[in-house]
This record gives sequence, structure tokens and C-alpha cells, in this order.
Amino acid sequence: MIQKVSHHMLLCATSEKSSCCSYSIGSHSWNRLKGIVKELKLDDPKREQGIVLRSKVDCLRVCKRGPILLIWPDGIWYEKVTSKRIEIIIKEHIMKGRPIEEWVIKRTPNS
Repeated sequence: MIQKVSHHMLLCATSEKSSCCSYSIGSHSWNRLKGIVKELKLDDPKREQGIVLRSKVDCLRVCKRGPILLIWPDGIWYEKVTSKRIEIIIKEHIMKGRPIEEWVIKRTPNS
């Protein structure tokens, strides 16, 4: 059975190139992302809005101001997504539908 998906969060945080952020910062961001998704039960298949997927990607080709987070289907790209920002982004953007404009660096496909 294919699950309904509300959002897919793609985090570029531990690239082999390490051009956008240090491996340590990226690793902390990734671990916090995994933890908060579980804590808030956003990966629960019974979640009415659909599950929230998370993927660690090697490179989103921004290579500066990382870690970089892309949220699908909204097409919103966030910069400097430290472990401290992860929870705020999830609670405001994913759960309440309010992107945090001051951290947005790009919107696709519109900009």
C-alpha cells in the first residue's frame, strides 16, 4: 500500500564535498531532523494529513550557507538549517503551513 505523503524534506548536510557547511553541523542537523519527525509522530502511517518523509541527500548544488533544506511539494529552500532551526521549521512550516520567510533562499519553480 502506498502511503499518503504530506511533505518530503530533503536535507543536504553531510556532503562529501563539505562546501556548504561542516560535517559536524550537518550531522547534528540530520540527527535532529530524524528525531523531531519521530517525536512529533509525523512518520505515523495513520497521520491524517499523510506522512512526512525525510531524506539525507549528498548535494543540492547550492554549496554555500548550508545545511540546505528543500521541502517538497512546496518547493521552498531554506539556508543555514542548523539543529536549532529544524524544530522551528517543522512546527511552523510543516505543521502550520507557515514558511519562515527570513530563512528562505529560493522557491521552485517560481524563483
